[in-house]
Amino acid sequence: MADTPVRSAPQPVASASAGHLGGPEGGQLTGVGLVVCGMFAQQFGAAVAALLFPRAGVLGVVSLRLGISALVLLAVCRPAVRGHGREGWAVVVGFGVALAGMNVLIYQAIARIQLGAAVTLEVLGPLVLGPLVLSVVAGRRASNWLWAGLALTGVALLGRGGFDGLNPAGVAFALGAAATWAAYILLSARAGSRFPRVDVLALAMAVGALLILPLSVAESGGALLEPRTLALGAAVALLSSVLPYSLEVLSLRRLPPTAFAMLMSLAPAVAALAGYVVLGQEPGVVEVVAVALVVIASAGAVRASADPSRRSGERGAGQER
Repeated sequence: MADTPVRSAPQPVASASAGHLGGPEGGQLTGVGLVVCGMFAQQFGAAVAALLFPRAGVLGVVSLRLGISALVLLAVCRPAVRGHGREGWAVVVGFGVALAGMNVLIYQAIARIQLGAAVTLEVLGPLVLGPLVLSVVAGRRASNWLWAGLALTGVALLGRGGFDGLNPAGVAFALGAAATWAAYILLSARAGSRFPRVDVLALAMAVGALLILPLSVAESGGALLEPRTLALGAAVALLSSVLPYSLEVLSLRRLPPTAFAMLMSLAPAVAALAGYVVLGQEPGVVEVVAVALVVIASAGAVRASADPSRRSGERGAGQER
């Protein structure tokens, strides 16, 4: 996940957008703050969404989240519809499909297993398995095997321990969300360098909302139009989509994808906290240890996979430029 974009990604922290912050270091610090704020908003928004499932159903909540988010972003950003070309629209549509798929799959998982467990499994794809496979195959350092062992131990503890037992369907949905999240990270990095501000996010949200709307109407019907449901749906949209996705798109202009991924490795811990505070899902010692192991393995694997490309990039920097 991290190797390809790291080598080819532009260094936006040196651009004019970061200049008022005192150079690359200020831009990177701003990027870190954007990611962390977005992560807390997203995970607490997911907890609020879980409260809405009995009222509107999973697909109904996804439809409200994407639909309201799209309306807000389209009204605020007023993105240009013309002038993007075939490649630009391919990015928009791909981004929209990834957003819709990621939301449906992770919400289906949260409906079946605890929030902390779902997000822990979700990060395995883009943050653990991809970098670990590459680092273990390509590298000979003992640390590569350490990260693999920590990740597997964390998952084994989740399977044995608890979170009231892992529902197989919930696990499958969470791992599916992991695959779509990996696509989201890559597409958002491409979109951020191709579109101004968060215009691409507004367009992609609209695409995702249109894809999910017929399914949500079939599942939930008129329940989607109840005032309380709409109010909670608006809260979910703002917390889970408008705020975090906007902050993440902006952060990817200041941080390389590897640094972004390392910060996102904290998501399982934040999700467990949100599940405890909002949903009363109290994890035991085994679950806390499992989440901590996956968080450590995620950060370590991403860092290990990035180190060789950094070193080779430093050696060839003069020749490439």
